Amino acid sequence: MSYAIVGFGKIGQALAHTFARRNIDVTVASRRPPEALAPQARAIGPTVVAESLREALEADTIILTVPFGEHREVAKALPSWEGKTVIDTMNAFPVPEELDDLPSSAFVAKAFTSAKLVKAFNHLIAATLAADPIVEGGHRVVFLSSDDEDAIAPVAVLAKQLGFAPVNLGKLNEGGALVQARGRTWGKLIFEDLFKKEQ
Repeated sequence: MSYAIVGFGKIGQALAHTFARRNIDVTVASRRPPEALAPQARAIGPTVVAESLREALEADTIILTVPFGEHREVAKALPSWEGKTVIDTMNAFPVPEELDDLPSSAFVAKAFTSAKLVKAFNHLIAATLAADPIVEGGHRVVFLSSDDEDAIAPVAVLAKQLGFAPVNLGKLNEGGALVQARGRTWGKLIFEDLFKKEQ
């Protein structure tokens, strides 16, 4: 399984730290050319490699950390998303009018037709996300939500490999709403820094 983080702001860099901590290879890309990202990527760790967007999108799993309004531009970069898993870490700031009553991730899924979309890693601030998720024998919880049940399992495996405790909240319009941030409206689990003890 290959991974790419698209977007290299605070959340993208925080997630890159989690991959580096576990020596898991990950490609990073953004609107900036890879040579502009390379010094930051190298500083995070040797398993974090800056590539062009086109090269990054060859990965099996794409972690979207771009500003919400830019996700459609990323979606246009591939003619088909068949066989790809897209992890949506974004929150909707500002809230576009066309979102209407849809969960933000359901709106994102429209742009990435044929991809398996999972909402994850979006409820923690960057500094918390970047920190070691193992604290006093417990693992920091990350919430997963998807309308595609088959998509959850591999993302849960990744979360565990990164040291987190994944919790499946179910479908986007149910559990996903608990971790959704839309402008000034926050789901009940946004910013909740929870830990799960090993059984």
